[in-house]
Amino acid sequence: MVIKIVIVLLLGFVIFNLFRALFMMVSGRNHGKSMSHYLGKRVLFSAFALVFIIIAGKLGLLNFNPNPYLKGHTQIQTDTTKPHQQNANTKP
Repeated sequence: MVIKIVIVLLLGFVIFNLFRALFMMVSGRNHGKSMSHYLGKRVLFSAFALVFIIIAGKLGLLNFNPNPYLKGHTQIQTDTTKPHQQNANTKP
């Protein structure tokens, strides 16, 4: 559960930096930091979140959905010729 909270916080920080960069672009004020500073932080934390998710998955801390192509699942066809009960609308 803690890992999922950390991932959500990282992604929230990514979105926060994206909107900070948008605000810098629209307003024109830089307050000592440029728009590329916030975009760079966004890319850094996106990469960190991706690496964190991959490591947590490899360590077994996160459970991913199984890949249907790796499983050797075969579909079994049921017998469709069984007699079934007829209702009043069908003719014999």
